[in-house]
Amino acid sequence: MPPDHPTTKPADHDSWGTLRRFFPYLWPKGDSGLKGRIVGAMFFVLLAKAVTLAAPLAYKTAVDRMSTPANELVTVTMALVAAFVAARFAGVLFDQTRNIVFEKVGQKATAQLARDVFARLHRLSLRFHLSRRTGEVTKVIERGTKSIDSMLYFLLFNIAPTIIELIVVGVVFYTLFGWELVAATAVTVVAYIAVTRWITEWRVKLRVKMNDLDGLALSRAVDSLLNYETVKYFSAEDREQERYARSADAYANAAIKSENSLGMLNMVQSFITNALMAGAMAWTVWGWSQGRLTVGDLVLVNTYLMQLFRPLDLLGWVYRTIRQGLVDMAAMFKLMDTNIEVEDRLGAPAIVVRQPIVAFEDVTFGYERDRTILKGLSFEVPAGGHTAIVGPSGAGKSTIARLLFRFYDPWLGRILIDGQDIAEVTQASLRAQIGIVPQDSVLFNDTIGYNIAYGKGGADHHTMEAAARGASIMPFIEKLPDGFDTEVGERGLKLSGGEKQRVAIARTLVKDPPILILDEATSALDSRTEQDILATLHAVSENRTSISIAHRLSTIADSDEIIVLDEGALAERGSHAALLAKRGLYAEMWSRQQSESEAVA
Repeated sequence: MPPDHPTTKPADHDSWGTLRRFFPYLWPKGDSGLKGRIVGAMFFVLLAKAVTLAAPLAYKTAVDRMSTPANELVTVTMALVAAFVAARFAGVLFDQTRNIVFEKVGQKATAQLARDVFARLHRLSLRFHLSRRTGEVTKVIERGTKSIDSMLYFLLFNIAPTIIELIVVGVVFYTLFGWELVAATAVTVVAYIAVTRWITEWRVKLRVKMNDLDGLALSRAVDSLLNYETVKYFSAEDREQERYARSADAYANAAIKSENSLGMLNMVQSFITNALMAGAMAWTVWGWSQGRLTVGDLVLVNTYLMQLFRPLDLLGWVYRTIRQGLVDMAAMFKLMDTNIEVEDRLGAPAIVVRQPIVAFEDVTFGYERDRTILKGLSFEVPAGGHTAIVGPSGAGKSTIARLLFRFYDPWLGRILIDGQDIAEVTQASLRAQIGIVPQDSVLFNDTIGYNIAYGKGGADHHTMEAAARGASIMPFIEKLPDGFDTEVGERGLKLSGGEKQRVAIARTLVKDPPILILDEATSALDSRTEQDILATLHAVSENRTSISIAHRLSTIADSDEIIVLDEGALAERGSHAALLAKRGLYAEMWSRQQSESEAVA
């Protein structure tokens, strides 16, 4: 079994590199419809910003006309007020239209990226999945995909329009009031952005720590719930609660620091913006007292600054959201960048099996370089033959099944099926030729029918029923009120061990492979159920090349050939009778197990 390595900490991410990797999802090749939506959304952004920036000018003119009463100006003034209100409504109308147009783009990009990550996870090696915590992986994907939509919204519809608004307001202020107000606004905005960035960078570190603790708490909760029975066996509820509570408390403390830092950020931002507002308003009033400016100018300055402050007030949140989104996306891209240990070679053909002969030729392999499991192992299983592989614990029996499925590649040597090196063919075609009934048959949390039909995509009810009869589980299914629609529970916990094994056998019959691996398929069952399952397995193995990996020697005594492993090397081989006559390792193991059986009896 590969060692369980601790999960590594997220690497520092490159913001621009992350955005560059996501850009193809936002601007997909060959999809002119989505590209048109992006262009349309940006057009509505410009329209919304244009009417929003024009509205204060109408408001100013209306106020100036009202400061010199005259009946003949009432109609014009009312028209200006109406234009101001209409512009405000048009801004909202264009903004919402923009959201409607762009929504499909964001959702499509998110869904496509999520599909790619999910597909990548299934391509990663068994080593990766044995060393990762499922809760943490799912949390990384969840945070990464959820951050995309909000991050896109803020980048395209908050940051970009705010930059446009800053430029236009600067031009208007310079044209109407001179460089002093432009300089004051520019200095204030620069100070605001600098302070916001500094505090937010500090907050991002707190947020990363908070996310790590959140993932740890979730992984511990998932691990504890998946092992519900083990917790009950050892009356460890209090220990599990304490273990989870430590993680939850650590997360809570990190969250408190994060939220308190947000309060400090908001106070600093408010001080800077209100300082500019006070100075600009005082400067405008001073100009009015000298007769250079009008009441309408005061309204104009106030309105423009209020409009400008709305997105700036959100700048800290927007910046944090974008930074956090980049962190989450970078973590998700890191999953996608995980090295695929076993890959199909370029142009690899599909395997074609006419004679299901399995051969190991001088195979050397280990899960870690400093620990070799198989040491130059060679053997052959003839087509239609029934071969058993036995040996002491740790001899490398289950490793043979993993190598045959090509979950790993051997360091040295070759594995052949019908004379074809499995490293030279596609993995999908290879695995389509091999079926397995494992020791612990884990089922999907779905119906019996779904789990049986899982053996082959598109299996119809007739095939499923025939497989159930072949696995001798049909009488059990017929007694159930819901038949094939009976839910099996998580990992099949609603079924007994024998029932789960029969479902696994039926699933393999649906697949109908020429090569069958029985990986200690009865070792977890009681003697009576074991004999029933063995009878079923013998029937299933007919006309197939079968490899039985066994610990209990009585279950494989009738095999055509028995291969005995010792410390990863071939120690003995032959029939049951021949191996007993040799009085070697197999005979010793047989004698010990017989003595244990007699002692139990």
